Amino acid sequence: MIAHFQYKPLTVHGRKQRWAFTCYYEGQYVSGTYHYNGDIVWEEAPHESEKQKVLQASIHDLMLYHVYESEHRP
Repeated sequence: MIAHFQYKPLTVHGRKQRWAFTCYYEGQYVSGTYHYNGDIVWEEAPHESEKQKVLQASIHDLMLYHVYESEHRP
């Protein structure tokens, strides 16, 4: 479960945007950079690849909701 998810834009203009994000996943601090194409560069992440895959999918969903969906709301 993800808790205390936060993000901030690193690039504001242009098509190739990036965002820094932080959160806690299963009590472990996680941070990284989310790129416009869905790629994530991890600074701190779970060491187990299975957990990392689940976390990556969850962060992708959160970013789609917070960044892309919010741009198209009235």
